[in-house]
Parts: sequence; C-alpha cells; structure tokens
Amino acid sequence: MAKAPFIVLVAGETSGDNLGGKLIEALRLRLPDARFAGIAGPRMIAAGCEPWERAESLAVMGIFEILPHLKRLLRIRRNLLERIAADPPDLYVGVDAKEFNLRLMPRLKERGIRTVQYVSPQVWAWRQGRVRTIGRAVDLVLCLLPFEKQFYDAHGVRAEFVGHPLADQIPLTMEAEPTRAALGLDPIGPYVGILPGSRRGEVSRLGPDFAATVAWLSERRPDLKFIAAMASAPIRVQFEAALGAAGVLDRVTLFDGFSQEVMAASDAILLASGTATLEATLVKRPMVVAYRLGRLTSFLLKHLKLFKAPFFAQPNLLAGRGVVPEYFNDEVRADVLGPALIAQLSREDRAALVQTFTQIHETLRRDASSRAADAIVDLLAATTKR
Repeated sequence: MAKAPFIVLVAGETSGDNLGGKLIEALRLRLPDARFAGIAGPRMIAAGCEPWERAESLAVMGIFEILPHLKRLLRIRRNLLERIAADPPDLYVGVDAKEFNLRLMPRLKERGIRTVQYVSPQVWAWRQGRVRTIGRAVDLVLCLLPFEKQFYDAHGVRAEFVGHPLADQIPLTMEAEPTRAALGLDPIGPYVGILPGSRRGEVSRLGPDFAATVAWLSERRPDLKFIAAMASAPIRVQFEAALGAAGVLDRVTLFDGFSQEVMAASDAILLASGTATLEATLVKRPMVVAYRLGRLTSFLLKHLKLFKAPFFAQPNLLAGRGVVPEYFNDEVRADVLGPALIAQLSREDRAALVQTFTQIHETLRRDASSRAADAIVDLLAATTKR
C-alpha cells in the first residue's frame, strides 16, 4: 500500500490562511489519508492542519519594515527547517508569505522536497529579476491572476492559472439593501465603507489618515454614514484609537469581520491596497485605494525604479487601465481621499464600472481551490513515478 502523502503548508496572515484552508479541504477530497502540518491560522487548523506556528507570526510587509522582526522570523525558519529535517514531507506548499517561503524553498529542493508557491509574488510589478530565483526555488507556481501565468511562461517557469477562490465564493451580485438589513443598518444611505487593513503596521500607517478623512467628509457631507470592517480585535483597538484622536469615533459603526458585507452595504469604499481591493471589485463597488510604505522602502521603490507595473490596485491591474483612484504615500491625506470618495459616490459611469468588474469576476471564477488541488496531486503523482 502506498504511503499517505505528508504535505507541509506555510501561510502568512488572514488571506493566506483562508486560501490554505480551502486548499486543504480540496486536497482531502483527492487524498483522504493525507497528513497536513505547518504554519497555519484558524481556517487551516479547522481543515485539519497541525499548527507548528501561527500564521499571523509572518504578517510583516516591506523591505526595511521587516528588520525589527528579523530575529523572530529567523527563529521560526530555523524551527521549521528542524521539523522538516526530522520528518521530511512529500511536498511543501507556500501559501502567500512570499518572502518567507521563497527564501526557504531552495534549501528544501536541495533535500529533494518538491515545492509549490500558491499565490505569486508581484514579480511582474517590481524586482523582476527575482523570476530567476523563483524558477530555481519552486517546482510550480499557482497563479491567482491570468497575467501572472503569462509572465512566468515568458521566463520558462512552470506556472498554472487557477483563478481566485474569492471569485468562487462571492456571488456575482450582492445588493446593498438586504445586506444593510442583515447588518442591522438603516436601509437609507449613502454609506462609506472603510477597511484600513489587516496588519498592525498597515493600520498604523493608514489609520490616522482614514480617520481624518471621516472627519473631512463629516464636515462637508453630514448625510454620509460610515461603516468599517475590522480584521481582528487588535486592529479594532488600533483603529478606534485613530478615530478617537480625530474626534469621529461616534461617526463610524465598527464590525468585527464581515468585510464583504460591509463592502456590499456601502455606496463607496475607502480601503488599504491588497486582497481587500479584489474583494471590493468582486462585490462591485466604487472605491478609493490607499497604499503607504515606510520611508526607506518607499525611497528604494522610487529612486531605484524597482516598481514596474502601471498600477498597484488590483482592479486597475486586472482591468488594464485606471478604473478606480489609487493614492500612494504622501498622497494619502484627507484633503485628497475625501474629494476622491465624493467623486466615487456620484460616478456617472457606475453601470460601466459594474460591467467591468463583472467581466473580471467571470474571468477569475474557475473553482480555484479544486484546480490548485488537481495541480498539486499531479505534481505528487509525477514525483512518485520518478
């Protein structure tokens, strides 16, 4: 009888945990005796992954921003390598957490362990030379976005476009009024949704300006109602402090989780760049996207011309043009974000925007977890034959 496969998965933060949980569920349908372990969050643990470390321990972004956490991250990597050496898996799957996983994978390949990266780094956008490193580190890249596979194909790296699980999960239409009722909100808007991010560093950089934007809008548009989705209890405490400092804590209704429902209940959304912008695209709401990095990281990106993509917001990247406003670093101010949100609330081309977002939704809706699981099973089968 063939040995049941052992798969190690390493995810970072909430979005990676959600992807990893769905992937494990899809793999269990194909490999019912498989064993799963690694760095996991609650979603992956619920799916049957033995947690060697919690996913939120890897939730760090930026080049220089990682330095205060470097000692801890190196300890986590050392412990992970020791566990893998003691009990080698048949396959290692990095679920997002690109910097951590791609630095580790070459050492695993040296030991004969197959490696898969689920969620491509934005190598097509900045530091494109990394594609050679990625090609040496992984046996397969599972891409969520169609243009990513095209990039890897051009560089001779094996990749599969599997689609995005969020596109499978979110319905093609989410109406505002029933969602407001489900959240216990007044059915009459207009509502502005706010999502300041899922990482503490992100919220520390964006939260005060998002709160100041609420104050700016409240003075000029007292009819507006504000709702916000909090990714975790610490994020809620952090953002409440920012709202309190701006004097608008009483103007914003906060929800723990319910990010998609908050988006669907909104007429326009202010949010941090990242996975949430794809969610807002799939929910099909106008948005204003903000992105701020630390000063040293921003300096490198700007002066060394490391960033190659024309946009950073996912709806703009997927549409191939600027369909929603995006603001970076010093542009992230209340006097910029406020007018941009007012413009989004009164967009005359709203129907055309919804049509564009629907086309994106249909392109990404491919039963992603199943496709990713099939690709992994095929890779395991090929390894066994070899």
